[in-house]
Amino acid sequence: LRFSRDAATSKSAENVFVGLVTVFRWLSVLFATFAEAMAEGRGKAQAATLRKTRAETTAKRRRSDGSVEEIPASRLKVGDECIVVAGQVIPSDGDVIEGIASVDESAVTGESAPVIRESGGDRSAVTGGTKVLSDVIVVRVTARPGETFLDRMIALVEGAERPKPPNEIA
Repeated sequence: LRFSRDAATSKSAENVFVGLVTVFRWLSVLFATFAEAMAEGRGKAQAATLRKTRAETTAKRRRSDGSVEEIPASRLKVGDECIVVAGQVIPSDGDVIEGIASVDESAVTGESAPVIRESGGDRSAVTGGTKVLSDVIVVRVTARPGETFLDRMIALVEGAERPKPPNEIA
C-alpha cells in the first residue's frame, strides 16, 4: 500500500512538472512572437519616418548663373550645388564646398553632440537627412537619387528579419 502511494505521488509530481514545462515553452514562444511583432512595427515606423523626411525635403539648388531655385530633393543630380541654411535639412549626401556649419547628425549616427562640417579636408562630407544648426553651407551632391545613405537605411530597416531559433521554429 505504501509503495503504490509513493508511485502515485511521483507520477502526479511528474505530470505537474511536464505541465509547467509545457506552459513555460508556450509562454516563451508567445513572448518571442510578441517581441518580434513589436520590433517589426517599430522598424516600419522608423522606415515611414525616414521616407517622410526624404519626401518632404526640398533643396535650394544653385544654378550656374548664380540664381537659386527650390526643387524637391528627389530631383537632385550628382554635381548639383545646394545652399543649406541653419534650420534646414541637408537634401542629399554630398560634400561641403563653401562655408562652415554645425550639423546635427543624431538622426543618422545617434550621437547627440553636433559636429562641425567645413569645406575642404576630411570634415566636408555630409549626409542627407541631417540638419544644419548654424550658419550657411553650400553642398555639392555626390549621390544619385535612390542611392543615398537615407535610402540605404530605409532599405535595411524594411528588409530586416531576424533568424528564428530552432525552438521557435518547432
